Amino acid sequence: MTLKSYFDTSIDVLKNARDHAGVQRCDEAAAAIVSALKNGGRLLVCGNGGSASDAMHITGELVGRFLKERAALDCICLSSNPSVITAWSNDYSYDTVFSRQVQAYGSKGSAILGLSTSGNSGNVIKAFQAAHDMGMVTIGLTGEGGGKMAEVTDILIDVPSRSTPLIQQVHICLYHYICEAVECGMFE
Repeated sequence: MTLKSYFDTSIDVLKNARDHAGVQRCDEAAAAIVSALKNGGRLLVCGNGGSASDAMHITGELVGRFLKERAALDCICLSSNPSVITAWSNDYSYDTVFSRQVQAYGSKGSAILGLSTSGNSGNVIKAFQAAHDMGMVTIGLTGEGGGKMAEVTDILIDVPSRSTPLIQQVHICLYHYICEAVECGMFE
């Protein structure tokens, strides 16, 4: 593989994603987040590995700023507190590390955004189940088809690829779009 061929492959995946029905749900996701925030709820974000880094990135854009100088938005990254993650995982289970935090920080009318390239991350699935029990909206950013997350996700945004790095590249484009749409929706 050459750098040019990698760029060409990336461009092909981006073009396929642009026209994919699942990706067209980004506006619906942004509207759900805006609705949650305007009605006193918050946004929780979670993922594992590279998706944990993306979850932190999203939270940073919304708590800090994306493109507009504005007030902070109520957004918590469930993937970024090592004390909670390691204590809970050690004493109980890594599978419930996010659902436990949903119980702590979630509320009816809030939203949760979970990232999983496979759509099969057990702890994200359990977080979505806990969120549903609380009356929260679940938004999933996944790879093609959504995996097991598709069954517990209100708004599924699936990237038409099975390549983890390429899915993550598209996720960055999608969540940047969502962050901009949320800013516009909150601060017109």
